[in-house]
Amino acid sequence: MKRWLGWMIGLGVLALAAWWGLPYLLWRAEPPIKIGLLHSKTGPLEISEKSLIDAELLAIEDINAAGGILGRRVVAVEADGRSDPATFAKEALRLIEGEKVSVIVGGLTGQCRRSLRDVVADKGHLLLFPSNYEGMDVSPNVVCTGPILNQQVIPAVTWCFEKLKARKFFLAGSQDVQSYSSNALVKDQLRAIGAQAVGEKYVGMDGSGMEEMLKAIRSSGPDMIVSTVLGDANKAFYQQLAAAGLPPSKLAVISFTITEDELRTLPIKDMVGDYTAWSYFQTLDNEENHRFVERFQAKYGKERMSGDTVVAAYNAVRLWALAVDEAGTDATDEVRKAIQRESRIAPEGIVSIDAGTQHTWRPFHVGKIRGDGQFDIVWSLEKPIRPVPFPAFRTRAEWSEFVDKLYTTWGTKDFNPQALGDPAAGPPAMLARRPAPRPATSGVSAGGGIAPPGGHPAAGTQRTGTYRR
Repeated sequence: MKRWLGWMIGLGVLALAAWWGLPYLLWRAEPPIKIGLLHSKTGPLEISEKSLIDAELLAIEDINAAGGILGRRVVAVEADGRSDPATFAKEALRLIEGEKVSVIVGGLTGQCRRSLRDVVADKGHLLLFPSNYEGMDVSPNVVCTGPILNQQVIPAVTWCFEKLKARKFFLAGSQDVQSYSSNALVKDQLRAIGAQAVGEKYVGMDGSGMEEMLKAIRSSGPDMIVSTVLGDANKAFYQQLAAAGLPPSKLAVISFTITEDELRTLPIKDMVGDYTAWSYFQTLDNEENHRFVERFQAKYGKERMSGDTVVAAYNAVRLWALAVDEAGTDATDEVRKAIQRESRIAPEGIVSIDAGTQHTWRPFHVGKIRGDGQFDIVWSLEKPIRPVPFPAFRTRAEWSEFVDKLYTTWGTKDFNPQALGDPAAGPPAMLARRPAPRPATSGVSAGGGIAPPGGHPAAGTQRTGTYRR
């Protein structure tokens, strides 16, 4: 009896060891799947992209903890884009040809995205882009998981118009293609809803020109500021607004660039009561978000904040992993087909890849800045918003021409964004021909792309009820 019991215990121990050890034995037999993480680890963009790398590494860790993909371990190959579009392109080529990565996750700005897009298109490869950007582009080689203008800017401006009763808007931006593109759209939208852009100014990436911007704000008399000011320039922007006697209680700002992560380094005391608009805030009260924040802070420290770009980076890796699993291979062509059908339960809710654009359906929230560096969510849409890279205010051809001119003339004497949409020069040709769209009453204006009843993948148009973590 004792001998029989000993044999049973021994067999049980061996079975348990095999169950735990088999995946690792298979990993030794099968080569790992390499994923390239290409972000700025140096230069002015480092402060924002560091958190994206951290989120992507966490996603890879979670995937491997669950057994990897197709019985294979996933390994990260990191590269530094050095905050320079040309370096991003060079490093992408090295990752594809030298490191043989299966996919690249990378970029933060529109310029870097374009450089990466051209490389992956030429090599028949795949890029996952996890940041918000101007849209106005669709590529079969690029999957975007951050919000674009119709998912962030359009509903935010509509909310300011309807809820805050703002009618006179000042457009504050940085000298960046995304700022110019965003404000061109805002001017189209304001004309459509019967509001006015009373001023528009841009500062350098280092904040140069801030005094001139503040003078323009004071002289134009706005009742709302729409801001696409980037990075460290926000420090001077909010400090000087307060010093000029324009705190949030007198003149509110709604920003499309500030998340919880950036707030850690900004003058919060001058910002309490201002707004931002994103698809995700750390204060979202749902089980998946609580679990994500706990994991993120357990790995990187209690003081670390998540934010929209953080979860978009995490989602990018997890959605790609679902596609590889469904395709049964990490081959680019098969993964590209499969990822168009993927959805997952994410910290912000259900996110899904839109098959027609390879952008992501995202929720929408307006957050009000608190003194502790978090946001009170003051307004939300009930359903995620469909991505519309080319908003309906202009034709696809007109938007493409607009943004292509910005990129191709950038840094040359021919660069003249004001001529492409300055209200003083009159509306774009297409708007001059078309009657203005009617003002919105449902939270998203014309071209916003909010899901109609039954129109979001959650209603069964894509993965029909299959949503995975």
